[in-house]
Amino acid sequence: MTYTSNDPYWWPTINFAIGYSYYAVVSFTVMIYDWALTSGQELELIWSQRWSLVTVLYFGVRSLGVIYCGTIILWLIPTVSVNDAVGNILWYLINWTPVVVTVILGGVMIIRLHAMYLGSRKILIFLVVILLTLAIITGVLLAIVQGYTRSEEFVLSGTYHCTSYFTGGNTPLLIGSDWEYVTGLTWEVIALSFAVWIVVKHFCELRQQSKWSVRDCFTVLIKTHVLYFAAFAVSSVFTLGGLSRNLSNSSSVGLQIYYGVDQIVIAVQLFVLGPRLILSVRAHHARLLADSDEGIAMTTIAFQDRIHELTGSDV
Repeated sequence: MTYTSNDPYWWPTINFAIGYSYYAVVSFTVMIYDWALTSGQELELIWSQRWSLVTVLYFGVRSLGVIYCGTIILWLIPTVSVNDAVGNILWYLINWTPVVVTVILGGVMIIRLHAMYLGSRKILIFLVVILLTLAIITGVLLAIVQGYTRSEEFVLSGTYHCTSYFTGGNTPLLIGSDWEYVTGLTWEVIALSFAVWIVVKHFCELRQQSKWSVRDCFTVLIKTHVLYFAAFAVSSVFTLGGLSRNLSNSSSVGLQIYYGVDQIVIAVQLFVLGPRLILSVRAHHARLLADSDEGIAMTTIAFQDRIHELTGSDV
């Protein structure tokens, strides 16, 4: 059911929605710009290589990025009318897409960590169980909260706004839609801890052997991993901070900037740094092959053989 009003009471809400839509366009632009910057690498390192599981995961992240950012814009743009049924679909996409992408990138992290731990089956099983457990918890919580949610179109002073709200009052905090960031942050802390542990152990071994190199693959892995984790942590802090009633009941410019920056950080973390988790390793492997062809001496460790098997051909 469409709600129509020309009451000046809604003008701050209209201004807030229009301003917030600009940030959605910025996040989409950042994602497309990065895609254009890495298109050469992508063609060489992804599409020119043999297809594998991680190739499919990479394609999934890129595709879902376009769908997610496009859905956000369609949800917020004030010149397009969206009926209640379409609004519900858009709301599902907005909430489920980050969860699906986070699980996909979690799979990529598992492959990277499996290689870093030299193919340890125990590490693989442990990480898979943790990721699946957290994914199921997130899915259940999100499915429950979707049952409380309804979307409705508002026509305010000639502008169109699609709004979702909880029916029958507020949902319990335990099943709020933003708790997906709690489970996601839990996974990222576990994955980062495993990565830091093996990297520190590896560097200590190389220092003893005087064979450390800044181009070591462990260095490449940990750099991209830390950047990805930092972006996820910032996004989680912003999102969980938005649970404050003082923020949720406000329509100030400051709040507009707050949510806008959060939207940009989410897009960068999932759809810019996410694909680079794969591109960085494949680019490093390509450099190793090129240097090997030129006869340049490089640090050789057992992990590089594993990287060739798991990352060179699969990632």
